[in-house]
Amino acid sequence: MTGDRVVLALGSNLGDRETTLASAVRDLADLPGATLVAVSPSYESAAVKLDGVDERAPRYLNAVLTIDYTGDAYALLDAVNAIEAEHGRVRAERWGDRTLDIDIIAFGQLSIDDARLTVPHPRAAERDFVLAPWLDLDEQATVPGRGLVRDLLAATGQTVRRATDAATLHPAPGTPR
Repeated sequence: MTGDRVVLALGSNLGDRETTLASAVRDLADLPGATLVAVSPSYESAAVKLDGVDERAPRYLNAVLTIDYTGDAYALLDAVNAIEAEHGRVRAERWGDRTLDIDIIAFGQLSIDDARLTVPHPRAAERDFVLAPWLDLDEQATVPGRGLVRDLLAATGQTVRRATDAATLHPAPGTPR
């Protein structure tokens, strides 16, 4: 199966973060039309709120994965939102704490900017918790329209730290959920 290469960023700062991310990776890999390509190690970062970094909030565990996807971007957005909901995501506060957040960072070379979806993700080029794990997957990765991930990461003043290796979030096939 071929399709568009899609970059997804995952984050969790409530509950059992590692188990949630590992389960979300499996859920994404199981989507119709999706083929899992790669999963990054996880990184830990401070919570970023509307008014900046909140050191009092629980820290995030973040990862990036790539899939080849044969569906359209809106179908993937609907699937991602359903996976978040299955993992207890509540949308009570913009940029609030959450059990699971999944962002579509890039969808091939597609460019969308409407009320439902903006791709490439409008803040990905500024977020070290997206760029660092993405760079682990692809040293030549590019944020469409913004530049090389490695250059963008260098400009962030990187504060994230690696938390686990990729195998932690990518269990062997057949592993129970």
